[in-house]
This record gives sequence, structure tokens and C-alpha cells, in this order.
Amino acid sequence: MPQHSDRLLFEFLVLEGMQAGLSWETILRKRPAFRRAFERFDPVKVARFGAREVARLMKDEGIIRNRAKIDASIGNAKAFLAVSDEFGSFDRYVWGFDDKERLSKDLKKRGFKFVGPTIVESFMQAVGIRNDHEPRCYRYSELERRNERAKKRYLGR
Repeated sequence: MPQHSDRLLFEFLVLEGMQAGLSWETILRKRPAFRRAFERFDPVKVARFGAREVARLMKDEGIIRNRAKIDASIGNAKAFLAVSDEFGSFDRYVWGFDDKERLSKDLKKRGFKFVGPTIVESFMQAVGIRNDHEPRCYRYSELERRNERAKKRYLGR
């Protein structure tokens, strides 16, 4: 389903990065712990995380305790806020893309980590930017209509 809440978009971006190399079942099972550990995915709060918060996260058995992924999540919060400032919202920025390669490259250029094409494709599917339902599926046309309305509303197209 199309998602437009910046907080929720940040949550999906962090969880997609955390999922790299792991099963979605693992991430979904740990989602409540991630929400607690990452201040309900408030990018302003996560961007302020320092050494004390990183140490706390590395001890939190409820989440993925991968230092590179934790550091990337904090750095991504800072980049997320910069994009939000530039475009008025992360939502307005991200819905301007329909190609995973272009979005991945642009995110990397802006300092995001753990945003390779595979992760970005999953992110785009999860937040509704990409509709990978089979055209025969009843959800396909419903999501196409929602996506077109969203793009018109949020991008002024």
C-alpha cells in the first residue's frame, strides 16, 4: 500500500537495511524491539544518536546488533533529514522515482548506506512505489489507481 508518512518511510528504510542478508521473518519478529530501540523511528532523535546510544544498541538482544547497520541507520537519519529539508519531505523526494537503480544511486550520492538496488527495490515495493503484483491480481489495478493519485497529489503531476 502506498505510504506517505515520513516517519514510516524512515522506518521501512532502516528495516530494509537491517534485513540485508537475513530473512524478513527475523526482522518482522524484531520490529517492536526496533521501534523501541530507534525511538519509534523518529529520524530527528536517531540522527542525534552518539556513542552511548550505539553502545546501548549493540547490547540490545531484541534487534540486529550489526555495527555497520547501526551506524548506517544513524547516518541515514541525518541524510534523511537533509533530503526532507531540501524537498519539503522525504515522501515528496522518494515518490519522484520509479526506478530502483536511479533511486539507489541518488540515495548513495546523498550519503545513505545500505541502499543498494536490491534493498531499494524491496523498499519501493514495501511502501507502494512499485507495484509488482501480477496484472491479473485484484490488487494490481487498485494499487495502480492509488499510486497515480498519490503521484499527482504529492508531485503535482
